[in-house]
Amino acid sequence: MRNDKSVDDQGFVKGLGLYSATAIVTGSMIGSGIFIVSAEIARGVGSPALLIAAWLVTAAMTIIGALSYGELAAMMPNAGGQYVYLRESLGPIWGFLYGWTLFLVIQTGTVAAVGVAFGKFLGVFFLGVSAAHWLWHIGHVPAWQVGPMVLGNMEIGLNTQNLAAIAVLLLLTLLNSFGVKLGAVVQNIFSSTKVISLLGLVFLGVIFGRNPIAMASNFGSAWHNFWTGAGWHTLHPVQVGVGGPTTWVGVLTVVAVVQVGSLFSSDAWNNVTFTAGEVRNPKRNLPLSLVLGTGIVLTLYVLANFIYLSVLPLHGDPNAATAFGRGIQFADSDRVATAVMQQIFSGYGAKLMAAAILISTFGCVNGMVLAGARVYYAMSRDNLFFKAAGRLSPKSKTPVVSLWVQCVWACMLCLSGSYGQLLDYVIFAVLIFYILTIVGLFVLRRTQPDAPRPYRAFGYPLLPGLYILMAAWICIVLLRYKPQYTWPGLILVLLGVPVYWIRKRMSREAV
Repeated sequence: MRNDKSVDDQGFVKGLGLYSATAIVTGSMIGSGIFIVSAEIARGVGSPALLIAAWLVTAAMTIIGALSYGELAAMMPNAGGQYVYLRESLGPIWGFLYGWTLFLVIQTGTVAAVGVAFGKFLGVFFLGVSAAHWLWHIGHVPAWQVGPMVLGNMEIGLNTQNLAAIAVLLLLTLLNSFGVKLGAVVQNIFSSTKVISLLGLVFLGVIFGRNPIAMASNFGSAWHNFWTGAGWHTLHPVQVGVGGPTTWVGVLTVVAVVQVGSLFSSDAWNNVTFTAGEVRNPKRNLPLSLVLGTGIVLTLYVLANFIYLSVLPLHGDPNAATAFGRGIQFADSDRVATAVMQQIFSGYGAKLMAAAILISTFGCVNGMVLAGARVYYAMSRDNLFFKAAGRLSPKSKTPVVSLWVQCVWACMLCLSGSYGQLLDYVIFAVLIFYILTIVGLFVLRRTQPDAPRPYRAFGYPLLPGLYILMAAWICIVLLRYKPQYTWPGLILVLLGVPVYWIRKRMSREAV
C-alpha cells in the first residue's frame, strides 16, 4: 500500500466519500423507469394493492441484496465490485460471464436506453428532437418470431433523438475521463436534484393533487377498493410468451411476473461496488452507501406510487380523451408521472415532469458511465478484456480507455435500435447473477471463515437465504410465463463461455 492514503495500490485516487458513494447508488437507480413502468404493472395486476405490493417486493429484495452485498464490499473493497465477488467466491469463469453480460448488454444497454429516454423528453422542449426526425435512416429490420420471442422489428440509423443520447454519452464520458472527482461532482449535483424532484412529486401530490374521484375509486371507504382483486383466491390473466395463450394465475405468480418492470427500475444499485477502489474508507462507506441509497430511493418509489393512486384512477379507458379518463393503466405512452403532473398543473405540468426526467436520466447515465468502466478495468487486469482497458491515465488516474470502449459500444446500441429488446432479455440474467453473488456470500463464509469482515450481512443467513428464494421464484415464474424475457438472456450469458476459454488460451499462449 502506498504512503499516500488518497491513492490505492492500483493507482486509483480515493475521491469518493460517503455522500458521493450514496449519490452513485441513488443516481444509478433513478432513471426514467419510476415515471413510466407503473402503467404496465397496473395493467398486469389490475389492483391498487398489488401495484403497491409489486414495489414493496422489489424494495424488500433490493434492500436485502444491499445488506448482503455490504459484507462482500467491505471484505473486498476492490475496483470491479460484483465481478470480483463472483471471481473470488465461485471462480474466474463466473466473474467473466458477469462482466461479459454487463458489457454486452446490462450496463451499455441501460446507458443507451436511458440516454434515448433523455432525448425523448428533450423533445418536449425542442420539437426537432424526435425519433421520427431521421438524419441517416439505414433501414428497418423486420419482425422475426422465434418461439415465444419476437426479434428484430426495429429501425436502424441516426435520428435526432438518439443523436441527443449519443451527445450525452460523449459529454459524460469526456467529463469522467478528467478524473473521478469531477465525475463525482456531476453525480452529486444531479443525484441530489433528482431526489429532490421525486420528493417534489410526492409533496405536490399530497398538497395539491389528491382527487376525490380517484381516491374513491382506488381506496374507497375503509380502503375496501384498495384490496379489490388482491385476494389469495383471485385469478389474474397472463399471456404466455408473445402471441401465446392466456392462462390464469394466482396472486404470488402475477406479482412475480410484473417484477420485470419494478426490478429494472430499481436496478444498478450495485454500481457503487464497481468503484470501490476510489471510495475513501470503503470498509465503512460502501456498506453504508448501499443501505442509505437503496433505502432512500425505494421509499420514494413506494410513496410516488401512492401519489399516482391518489391523483388518477388505476383503471381507465385506452380511448379516453383525457389523462384522468385513461387512468394509470393507459396513461399516454405509459407516462404516468406526466399524467399526474398534468392533473395538478394542467398548463405546464408536462414540461415540469419532462424537466425532472431530463435531470434524472442525465444523472443516471453519468453514474453508470462512471461505474461500469471500472469492471472492464478489473477484467483487463485479469487478462479477460482488452489489455489497454486495464491502464489508468497518468494524469486523471481513471481508466480512460475502458470509459471510451464502453462509450463506443453504447453509442452503437443507440444506433441499432436494439437496446430496448436487449434490456427485456437481460433482467432474468441480472437476477441470476444477483442470486449467484449472494450464494457466493455463503461460500466465502465457509471457505474463508477467518477473513476480515468489517461489516457482516445483517440477518445472515435468514435474509440472504430469503433473497435467494424470492429471486429464484421470480426466475421460475418468468421461465414459465414470460419466456421472451428468459431464454435470450441465458443465451447471451452462455455465449460468453467459449469466449472465456478462447481468451484464456490466448493469454496462456502469449506468456
